[in-house]
Amino acid sequence: MRILIAPDKFKGSLTAVEAAAAIAEGALRVYPDAETVQFPIADGGEGTLEAAVAAGYEERLNAVVGPILAPVGAAWAIRTDASGTTTAIIETAQASGLASMEPTPANALRAHSYGCGQLIAAALDAGATEIVLGLGGSAMSDAGSGALRALGLKPLDAAGNVVPLGGSSLADVASVDVGGLDPRLAAVTFRIAVDVQNPLFGDDGAAHVFGPQKGADEDAVELLDAGLRNWASVLRQSTGRDVNVPGAGAAGGFPASFLAFGNARLEGGFELVADLTGLAGKLAQADLVITGEGSLDSQSLTGKAPIALADAARGLGIPVIVVAGRILVTQEDLARHGVVGAAQLLDLAGSPADAVANAAKYLTWATSQVLEGA
Repeated sequence: MRILIAPDKFKGSLTAVEAAAAIAEGALRVYPDAETVQFPIADGGEGTLEAAVAAGYEERLNAVVGPILAPVGAAWAIRTDASGTTTAIIETAQASGLASMEPTPANALRAHSYGCGQLIAAALDAGATEIVLGLGGSAMSDAGSGALRALGLKPLDAAGNVVPLGGSSLADVASVDVGGLDPRLAAVTFRIAVDVQNPLFGDDGAAHVFGPQKGADEDAVELLDAGLRNWASVLRQSTGRDVNVPGAGAAGGFPASFLAFGNARLEGGFELVADLTGLAGKLAQADLVITGEGSLDSQSLTGKAPIALADAARGLGIPVIVVAGRILVTQEDLARHGVVGAAQLLDLAGSPADAVANAAKYLTWATSQVLEGA
């Protein structure tokens, strides 16, 4: 038997690589002669870089400017395929992540994506012809303007002065100076992984929906939304492109600037990562799939990585087992996606805190139990 073990991260407890190892241990307790293939997955957000490195991309590390100017070490990855395409993988969370910033109203207003632009420059220096931008876990609401600043763009106010970094200053932008913009942007393709459909601004936009989790209070949300609205207007005047499209609100509106100035397209996160890592080939060889994530809930059913994988396996007639920290959907919900068995760590742990602290142990145990009962 060949078992494909392909979990997403268990946020707050295990990386996808660690989760895969724990699941493999549990599977081999029940099927000691099985061939287990550990293949971490992601849906384009945090964990995308880890999945890429596990699939053979070369990890690199750069020191960049963090979301509120303090320097951070940010990882990214690169690989050249047989066709000669050199693909770089960059996560917004690495250079401009919320983990590097205290979520306060003041920080929410001044957070920026400059460090992401520095990673893009490093990828261009390394010869990348295709750059994948994984969105998620970001601190900023600056519509990617900071990243373009790192690549030579100058946003100017009405007096011709360069405005400060950060989302709140976007309301003061009257024009952009593109004279210093890195010309290599025109020759590279940006594939932007998104798993939301929020527009750039408005009630469903980046500031209103995601700003509060970055520390923005009601007043800050309004300031950020006004800035995003103005930035979209300036970009339209400068490039003729409308960037207020579904998905542009992801990661503080990060896609917007690249939709305006780059050869960029938005793609579903899971499908993009699956394509980059060669998941389809691994799946086609499997007799059983085991997947999972920290919390399997109603959002998971809308196309998050584990359920998207289950749907792909169902199309090939391959049974799927799901193991998660907690499961907030019914067995009937899961069965519609080809899942034949499921278990949650909360049924084994003494408490939610215990489940988080000892996730690997319980994940191994839960995997064995669900396989024995399947």
